[in-house]
Amino acid sequence: MSRGLRLLPVIVAALLIGAFIWRIANPPDSTIQSRMVGRPVPAFELPPILPGIPGFSSAELASGKPRLVNLFASWCVPCIAEAPVLAELERRGVAIDGIAIRERPEDLALFLKNHGNPFDRIGSDSSSRVQLALGASGVPETFVVDGRGVIRYQHIGPIAPDDVPVLMAELEKAR
Repeated sequence: MSRGLRLLPVIVAALLIGAFIWRIANPPDSTIQSRMVGRPVPAFELPPILPGIPGFSSAELASGKPRLVNLFASWCVPCIAEAPVLAELERRGVAIDGIAIRERPEDLALFLKNHGNPFDRIGSDSSSRVQLALGASGVPETFVVDGRGVIRYQHIGPIAPDDVPVLMAELEKAR
């Protein structure tokens, strides 16, 4: 057997190992972006979950000014980390509406008591129907909606302080 043929299995194995290492070092993007970006918010009407805080409907998003729509839950650990950033956005005058996903009123009341309430309205999405209609893959997720009710931007995961400039720029573009 020639020397080249004897080296062929070693070369093939090296190429396979190299491809494996490359894939581990460069994983594919597994983020699922909503296909709703650029489209009107689907019609919905969510009941209030807590007394004194109004529910939320898609019709209210055509108010003439851009808003953030934040999908969250008290059982979501990243939502706790995001709470101070949402409070900072509220202090900056950003209008924020919340959609509570598969939430119990008593748990949500405790969450808001402990972490603050930056929301103008909170709708209860107990079956995740609106979450799925928005194309959201989990919680937390935040959408920038322009004043005509069109989704302009989607932020997947918790909003970190470093994300605030991007969100502010997207809100400005949505004006």
